[in-house]
Amino acid sequence: MELVCAKYLIKRGFRVEVEYTLNGVSCDIYAIKGLGTLIVEVETGFVPPEHALDPQRYLRARIASKIIRYSSYANKFCLATPPHYIMPIPRALLKPPRYRTEVEIKALKRLCDLYYKNPPVTLEEVRNARLHSIYVVDVDEASVVEVDVEVYAERGLWDISTLDVENL
Repeated sequence: MELVCAKYLIKRGFRVEVEYTLNGVSCDIYAIKGLGTLIVEVETGFVPPEHALDPQRYLRARIASKIIRYSSYANKFCLATPPHYIMPIPRALLKPPRYRTEVEIKALKRLCDLYYKNPPVTLEEVRNARLHSIYVVDVDEASVVEVDVEVYAERGLWDISTLDVENL
């Protein structure tokens, strides 16, 4: 997936580094175009066996941690995902930072701290974290579609309590 994303960005005029180290942390893709920088983190939905009993919470925390940890290192931060996976992005991170409440900020920090403590994310990092867009990466077709975060959320979020499970 990283190589498909890298090709997509190179075709759009970016200089691209794959598995780039920033401040001791490795990001999947670091891209530069003019004076702008972009980080892309790939999220496939893989859950390690030790989190088989808490997969949704683990994935929400991992996605939140990626957004919070990496978004401050570039002008833009994107997540890349295959078309068959809908990422459980915490709703507060779908909003621009200025619209997050202190309650949401503290809840995101607690979520990240459940799994990622070395080092823990700071409230300031949570407060300023920003997700700019989603790249849907079809490896079979070697294609990338950039999707607005709000559009991705509208199409990907649904409430299981509204399903008529008797008639599925």
